[in-house]
Amino acid sequence: MNDPASIDPLSDAMRAHRPAPGELAGRVIAITGAGDGIGRAVALAAADHGAEVVLVGRTVRRLEATHTDIEAQGGRATIAPLDLEKALAADYDQLAAALHERYGRLDALLHNAAMLGALAPIEHYAVPTWVRVLHVNLTAAMALTQVLLPLLRAAPDPAIVFTTSGVTRRAAPYWGAYAASKHAVEGLATTLAAELADGPPPMRVNTIDPGATRTRLRRQAYPAEDAGRLDPPEARTACYLWLLGPASRGLTGQRLCCR
Repeated sequence: MNDPASIDPLSDAMRAHRPAPGELAGRVIAITGAGDGIGRAVALAAADHGAEVVLVGRTVRRLEATHTDIEAQGGRATIAPLDLEKALAADYDQLAAALHERYGRLDALLHNAAMLGALAPIEHYAVPTWVRVLHVNLTAAMALTQVLLPLLRAAPDPAIVFTTSGVTRRAAPYWGAYAASKHAVEGLATTLAAELADGPPPMRVNTIDPGATRTRLRRQAYPAEDAGRLDPPEARTACYLWLLGPASRGLTGQRLCCR
């Protein structure tokens, strides 16, 4: 069977994108899971192309390391610690208030943080683990989007991007809550795209499947895999910048593959 990504012209255009220097200049972009993996790589790339990046994540030392590297390359970033598993409504409100005070708007939001949970049959899946994974991967993303929508509406060309997974395009036994959450994230994205397409301002909402990538979550899922055979997160950044920046203006409600 052909890989759907191989016959998708939009994904082809995304993968062919080569960001120009300064392509994201003037944009404020918030990224969850910015402490490592794809989130960190996208944060560094976005800052390198002119964006001011808001680094959202649970582990402060990882966010600080990303921040240090961004500053070392001459970029600008802000650290915004937020534990998506444990955060309360007041924590979300505090983050939104801080971003409003500092920037007054948000040009793009990338939901990249995720929890794998357990690889187990549904018959034996622990309900508390299921609840945690669905909360981090889905409910927290909805809550963060909701609280940041006023800031996104204050931008002239706002974009929301969700990282999804190949488990939504094939049978994925034993992937449990993670697979269910990614199916649900795609549903959330298409619902938001339909609700926000007419603005004002028109807001684009898309999902991206990065494919097999050398990340911590991938290692958890495939501990015996030869990670050296996988693409590093840096190989995916051009796809993400295409969706977060002006190159994909007007595109919404799409699921794209960067593999």
